[in-house]
Amino acid sequence: MLGEHHYAVRATWTGDRGTGTSGYRDYDRAVRIEIAGKPDLLASSDKPFRGDPSRWNPEDLMVAALSECHLLSYLHACVTAGVVVVGYRDEASGVLVEDGRGGGAFREVVLRPHVVVADASMTDAATAAHAQAHEWCFIANSVNFPVRHEPTVEVDGAR
Repeated sequence: MLGEHHYAVRATWTGDRGTGTSGYRDYDRAVRIEIAGKPDLLASSDKPFRGDPSRWNPEDLMVAALSECHLLSYLHACVTAGVVVVGYRDEASGVLVEDGRGGGAFREVVLRPHVVVADASMTDAATAAHAQAHEWCFIANSVNFPVRHEPTVEVDGAR
């Protein structure tokens, strides 16, 4: 399937305290992210950058996008490999390094998917499917830092 896909997002700053950006400490970093037909996402900068820690920040969203993209690509890879996945959980983390000039970049993101398969005979193929999923993941293919994988696979004990 070849094609070009377009995505539209509206990000609206909602943090004006009445004086706009008159000073670095004079405004909230509150943002509302909207996509037609979906619930709004309340966002902010990360707490070290004067943000609201109860809201999503761009760094959270980057790690979440990589984690979810790998998960969805992985499920597809497992279907094509004949692996029946009955559970999947990822404990992903990322490291962002500030450059001392007001910017920075992610150094890496590590995905730690814990997969549960239906049968012990599927364990090796389930582990190998992570490489295929990484190749297929649109988001991982779009970033300029390493996205590493530390997967574990277990067999469903209820079957």
